[in-house]
Amino acid sequence: MDVRIVHRDAFYIVGFHRTITLQFHGENHQIDPLYEKLTEEARAVLLAINDQEPKGIVSVSCDFADRTREGSTLEQWLAVVSGSGEASPFDALAIPSSDWAVFSVCGRFPDALQDAWAAAYGQWLATSGYALTGGPEILWNESGDTCGDDLHSEIWIPVRHL
Repeated sequence: MDVRIVHRDAFYIVGFHRTITLQFHGENHQIDPLYEKLTEEARAVLLAINDQEPKGIVSVSCDFADRTREGSTLEQWLAVVSGSGEASPFDALAIPSSDWAVFSVCGRFPDALQDAWAAAYGQWLATSGYALTGGPEILWNESGDTCGDDLHSEIWIPVRHL
């Protein structure tokens, strides 16, 4: 498993969000209304304030009712990472300073990502010396084209050293 630990100072998630239900397999089409809001104009404004890594539009999952139970609720964001909370006309979520486990993934969407998420929680956390902080999870895709067999992605999970 390709993972690195990165320390990040506090930052903001800026963009659109909505409550959805957790789905472990396949594409979750409850996210589609967020993509409908991401017009070319909105994308340009968001990318202009994206001054931190990961660069580009990211998917952020947070406020899980129960991250182990499919069908439970969570808050899903389509956003950018910014050092500023100035977000109008978008919403902003403050993220505290933390260490992050960053998992690099390459493969077919969404299967490779779902397998990596399962391995991160089911295997890596058990032996890593790290624990979850309960903060948001960030998904970055190198390309918006998710049709190929070799999509490069990163999963960012906030952790603390035990």
